[in-house]
Amino acid sequence: MAHIVIVGAGLGGMPAAYELRALLPKEHRITVVNAIDRFQFTPSNPWVAVGWRKPDEVTLPIAPALARKGIDFIGRPVAAIDAAANALTLEDGRRVDYDYLVLTTGPQLAFDEVPGAGPRAGHTHSVCTTGHAELFWAAYQEFLKAPGPIVVGAMPGASCFGPAYEFAFIVDADLRKRKLRHKVPMTFVTSEPYIGHLGLAGVGDSKSMLESELRGHDIKWIVNAKTTKVETGRLFTTELDESGQPKKEHELGFALAMMLPAFKGIDPVAAVPGLCNPRGFVLIDEHQRSQKYRNIFSAGVCVAIPPVEPTPVPTGAPKTGYMIESMVSAIAHNIAAELAGRPATAKGTWNAICLADMGDTGAAFVALPQIPPRNVNWFKKGKWVHLAKIAFEKYFMRKMKTGNSEPVFEKYVLKAMGIERLAER
Repeated sequence: MAHIVIVGAGLGGMPAAYELRALLPKEHRITVVNAIDRFQFTPSNPWVAVGWRKPDEVTLPIAPALARKGIDFIGRPVAAIDAAANALTLEDGRRVDYDYLVLTTGPQLAFDEVPGAGPRAGHTHSVCTTGHAELFWAAYQEFLKAPGPIVVGAMPGASCFGPAYEFAFIVDADLRKRKLRHKVPMTFVTSEPYIGHLGLAGVGDSKSMLESELRGHDIKWIVNAKTTKVETGRLFTTELDESGQPKKEHELGFALAMMLPAFKGIDPVAAVPGLCNPRGFVLIDEHQRSQKYRNIFSAGVCVAIPPVEPTPVPTGAPKTGYMIESMVSAIAHNIAAELAGRPATAKGTWNAICLADMGDTGAAFVALPQIPPRNVNWFKKGKWVHLAKIAFEKYFMRKMKTGNSEPVFEKYVLKAMGIERLAER
């Protein structure tokens, strides 16, 4: 009998547990370890931040959902990983031994890299967790009583730019519904070298389309922005030129700010010798396996993917839902193959497919493969994207509640988008 331990119960960890349970004989034990006891559907956090969703609608208790499938759950943070001894130490001192370890931890949010940033100790908000979105909602309700300038964007080193664009357009749509938009100047501040870069060197017409949308929604922007510090109501950023030299200093006043941080690996994972790159992201091979430890696999935001291209301000490559789903499936099939005495041959499909809500419309892109030149380079806008994002939320939450091991993104979202044939290329 083998014991498979999964660290992290987010968009990667929960599906990994369900798919492993569906593939493995019952004598093999599966345990999920997570720092908190609720699953969070991260893509809905921008809606939570403006009150379009309640936290209970996009979260659910983890233990009962896993128990229905015969999967164990421990709701405690991991303090250390002893890869040589195949064991975890939890924050409460407990030891958990494993035969296979699956790391789907997500990132550590590097607010500390910009002084004054962050929703708790600093002056900016985030939508990276449901808790952070709740903090924004609380601040937003006060803001609506006395509206002022809003700054939205991404810090140096950020890799997940889609939610920043989403959030800007969602706040814009919400303020228009409240007849307050005319009182709120908005500025989009991003480390991307140009609007629509998205950490992917652009996808299709993303640059021109997103610039047009920002202009149409009266949102100004600053690109190549190296944000250096944040104070109460003031954000300081240096705009760089194409060679990375300072071009202009900006001091932006704001009444409310949401700036996505850079990511890095969580400390217990980053501390394992030879497991990670200098940022703490797990180094894996084409089968999602650690390059050093043969019984450790990893998927999602915590894996190391090199930037698509050098940029004047550092940017990272995003890991989108479809990509994470394919990584998880590869891990499940590879562990199942090894336990059955066969070689691990499954590979993740590292293609970027993303739905970005824009309030009452949306934008979708497909980059196959993620790194150019590409076989498919596709970017479209329409209300159908907004509806597809709602469908994704609906079906993914259902999957988490029922323990369905089917690939939700591929089965439902691509069909809703009408581009499932693109994903097959």
